[in-house]
Amino acid sequence: MASEAIEKGDIVWIEYDAWTVNPNGTQTLFDTTHDEVAKKEGKFDEKKVYLEIPVVVGRGRLFEGLEAALVGLNIGDTKEVVIPAEKGAGARDPRLIELRTEREFLRQEINPEVGLEVHLGGKHGIVTAVSAGRVRVDFNNPLAGKTLKYAVRATRKAKTPDERVRAIIDMDYGLAEQFKIHLKSGAAEIQLPDVCKTDEKWFVSKFRVVADLRELSDVKSIRFIEEYEKKEPKTETKAEATPVEETKPEQKARPAPKKATRRATATKSKPATGAPSEEELPPTEKAPEEL
Repeated sequence: MASEAIEKGDIVWIEYDAWTVNPNGTQTLFDTTHDEVAKKEGKFDEKKVYLEIPVVVGRGRLFEGLEAALVGLNIGDTKEVVIPAEKGAGARDPRLIELRTEREFLRQEINPEVGLEVHLGGKHGIVTAVSAGRVRVDFNNPLAGKTLKYAVRATRKAKTPDERVRAIIDMDYGLAEQFKIHLKSGAAEIQLPDVCKTDEKWFVSKFRVVADLRELSDVKSIRFIEEYEKKEPKTETKAEATPVEETKPEQKARPAPKKATRRATATKSKPATGAPSEEELPPTEKAPEEL
């Protein structure tokens, strides 16, 4: 059976290693979906999840050179492509390099240092110099002006409406497997996982998810459901439910140990006043917490 080729408008999952090609011919890894590659190149980030990612092809959301390489690629195949700057992140724009006062950063409790990533006026930039109360910030894409190299493999394609909706959620937010999705007659009913209820990232991503569902799927109406259940208090199992030998009055007066704090090596409680010591108790009359 022939492999399925990728077409414009498809949503596919890809895995890749991405490098910048330096003027001297060496290569520097800047992104990857493989943890072993990141570790080998000294770029491993413990906070990052190294997995294949979904992308939409033919909608201008990828570098032009990468998108062209994916169109026509068969699912399961790997392709290497070298992308010049004009088909990648574009040329560097000197107008995007700005001088700001150091006071502006200190007012926001930011200590400007070379290499620090900052968000100013809705723009993302990198501090490139700090001198005499002035801070130079480069708002260019870090990959601008650089030649890129990708080794990319398409692993699968979203074929069913449900797969497509989940892929869109994964692209725009993540954790798609935790959403409960019901599709019927052009309507999508999406039950949110608990994490979304308090996640600020979801409050922003939700609008992007809605826009992409309208653009990239056949869904005409979207309903998000947040479910809150009242949890009934747990009933504690009575000690009398398990047949035990009758204990002495002093032992009955002792409160039962809490399950949450019970440990195999818990220290023994002191006996109640007037009660025999541990050495004086026969094996059948040990205190409950010692059984």
